[in-house]
Amino acid sequence: MGNTLGLAPMGALPRRSPRREEPLPNPGSFDELHRLCKDVFPAQMEGVKLVVNKVLSSHFQVAHTVHMSALGLPGYHLHAAYAGDWQLSPTEVFPTVVGDMDSSGSLNAQVLLLLAERLRAKAVFQTQQAKFLTWQFDGEYRGDDYTATLTLGNPDLIGESAVHWVATLNVGSGGAHASYYHKANEQVQVGVEFEANTRLQDTTFSFGYHLTLPQANMVFRGLVDSNWCVGAVLEKKMPPLPVTLALGAFLNHWRNRFHCGFSITVG
Repeated sequence: MGNTLGLAPMGALPRRSPRREEPLPNPGSFDELHRLCKDVFPAQMEGVKLVVNKVLSSHFQVAHTVHMSALGLPGYHLHAAYAGDWQLSPTEVFPTVVGDMDSSGSLNAQVLLLLAERLRAKAVFQTQQAKFLTWQFDGEYRGDDYTATLTLGNPDLIGESAVHWVATLNVGSGGAHASYYHKANEQVQVGVEFEANTRLQDTTFSFGYHLTLPQANMVFRGLVDSNWCVGAVLEKKMPPLPVTLALGAFLNHWRNRFHCGFSITVG
């Protein structure tokens, strides 16, 4: 007896249903991207907390929170929220105003506005007793399958004391060079630099910071770049002598190279 092999006709083979291509939905607000994952983790609890919620109307509600802990003094928070009439989804109502004030008079507030069908704006204010501590303004554009956000933090529109910053950009046939310098206060300064060389096909991104410790007569500088290089330099002045001691070390993880040095400056 011989073995026979039968082949089914082409029309009898099961056909794959064509893949249905659906457009990607909008990812939503930038602040909500990690919310689902964060909601899975338990919140840290310590002491005793009592929360009382009260709905005053369809637009306004308040909450009272009393927290007693062994780590600090008892605290009280008053939370108030106002929601407008324009509801785009179960979680989006415009305009929305949210505020939280503690027993010391410090305030955290947010204002959400719908400027157009795809354009949203948010303002965040934080005060410490009677002084403004933080300002932040966000502009958000909702596309069909993307969300673009622009954030402006701590703008001092009156005294111009919160912005000491310099931004530069140079573009030419050989590449581009951009840098940003920001002086946070008298002790902390940061800088970001981007260089792209089209001839060498090389791109470098660097972040550096400058920390001054006036009481210790010390200055610390550090950097991290996209070439896996980490470096730091520590300078120490020796008053009343006109002597400055410096110790530096740099490590390139990609090339496995380490450099260090020591210097003495007189005068």
